[in-house]
Amino acid sequence: MSYGTARKRGTLDLGFALLLALSLAATGVRGHEHSTDELEEGEVISAEPIIVRSKWHVPMQVVGTVLAIAGWFLGHKHKGRQFAPNIHAAFASSLMLMLTLQVVLGIYLKLHLEKGIHAFIRRYAVICHGVVGKLMPIVSWVQMLFGGITALGFCREDHLGQCLAHFIMGSAFIAYGILLTILLLVGQLWLKRTGRSQEFFDSVVIAAWGCVNTFTEHRWGGPWEGNDLQHTAMGIVWWCAGLVGIWLSRKRDGSPKRNLMPAIVILLTGYAMSAHPQHLMVSTMVHAIFGYTLMAAGLTRIIEISFVLRDRDATTHDGSDPNSFQYLTPFLLYASGFLFMGANEEQMLLVSNAGITHVSYILILYSFAFLLFLFVLMLLHLYAINPKKDAPTKQERASSRSGGRAVSRERSREAAARVRDAEEFELEGLMSEDELLDSPGSPPAKQTQLVS
Repeated sequence: MSYGTARKRGTLDLGFALLLALSLAATGVRGHEHSTDELEEGEVISAEPIIVRSKWHVPMQVVGTVLAIAGWFLGHKHKGRQFAPNIHAAFASSLMLMLTLQVVLGIYLKLHLEKGIHAFIRRYAVICHGVVGKLMPIVSWVQMLFGGITALGFCREDHLGQCLAHFIMGSAFIAYGILLTILLLVGQLWLKRTGRSQEFFDSVVIAAWGCVNTFTEHRWGGPWEGNDLQHTAMGIVWWCAGLVGIWLSRKRDGSPKRNLMPAIVILLTGYAMSAHPQHLMVSTMVHAIFGYTLMAAGLTRIIEISFVLRDRDATTHDGSDPNSFQYLTPFLLYASGFLFMGANEEQMLLVSNAGITHVSYILILYSFAFLLFLFVLMLLHLYAINPKKDAPTKQERASSRSGGRAVSRERSREAAARVRDAEEFELEGLMSEDELLDSPGSPPAKQTQLVS
C-alpha cells in the first residue's frame, strides 16, 4: 500500500464505523438454523415464517451494508486531514472483508439450497454466518476506537502501552456490562440450561484475566517502576479471587450457587484505581471517580445478590421482570468503562490544555454511558418482543388441510399446555424438584403447584 493510499484509508469515517456497528448489532444476528424434522413428506419448506426473531432482520442487514459501502468510498474522498500509516487504515480492509463474507453467506442461506453438495456446505455456512455475525459488532467497536485514536494522533511511541491498557480494560468493563444486561433481560433461561451460576462464568474470566495481568504489567528482570507493583498485585488478587469464585459456584450436590467473589473483585479494583497516582490533577480526579464508580458497581452487585434476589437467579422464572435495582450494576460498568477509556494520559493532557474541568468531562463521559445503555436496552427489547413462534405440529397441519382451515395459534398453545400438564402429572414421582422447575415451557405457577 502506498503512503497516499494509506493516508486516505486512514480517514475511513468514524461515523461510518459507528453506523456500521449499530446497524449490525441491531439485527441480532443469528445463524439460519433449519431442521427438516417438522417437514411433511414431499414438502421442501415448512409453514414457519422466514425470519424467526424479527421481520427487520434482513432490512437492517441491507441498510447496514449500504451505509458501510457508502462510508468506504466517502472515506477515500474527504480531502481533509491527512494521516501517516495507521491501524485504522490497516484494519478497515479486514472489516470490509468480513462484511462481504457475511453478505455472501446470508444470500446463500436465503436461497435454501439443501440438496446434494449444498447439504454439506450449508451446515458449515450456518455456523460461519452466525460466528461472523456475532463478531461484527465487536470488530466494528474496535475499528471505531481505532478511528478516534487515529484522528487525535494518540497511542504512538512511548504512549502505546498505557493507551492499550486504558482502551482494552475500558472496553472490557463495557462488554461486561452488556453481558450482564443480556443475562438480566433475556438470558436467564439459557443460564438455567447451562447448569451453572452466573458467578461461575464471571470467576473463570476474572481468574484468566488476573493470570495475564500478573505476568504482563511488569517487565520481569528489570526494576519496578511507577505503578508496576500495584498493577501486578491487582492481577494476583484477580486470579486468587477468581479461583475462590469458581469453587463457591457449586453446592455440595453439584447444583449452581450464587456467590459474591466477582463483586468483591470489582469493589477492590475500584478501590485501587481510586487512589492511583497521576501527573495531572484532572487525571487524578477522573481516575478517582472511575474508582468510585467501579466500587459502586461491586457494592450494588453484593446488595442485589444478597438482599434483592436472596441468592436466587432472578425475580421470575425466566427473568422477564427484573427488579429496578438490578439495572444499577450493568449501568455502572458502562460508566466505568467510558471513564477508564477517557482517562488515558494523552486525552487527559488534551482536556487539561483545553481548560475543561474534571466535572464537565466526567458528566460528558457519563452521558455516553447513558446513551449506550439505552441503545442496548432498546435492542434487547426489540429481541424480547419478537419471540420465536411455536411451529405447528404435523397433526395440526394435517388437521388444517383436512378440515379446510388452520388451527388457531391460541388453541394450539392451550392444547400443548394440556398435554404438558398431563405429562408432568404422570412423571411427577420420577422427576426431581429441580427438573420440574427447569422443564422447558412450564409456567412458573404450575411448577410451584407441582413441587409444593
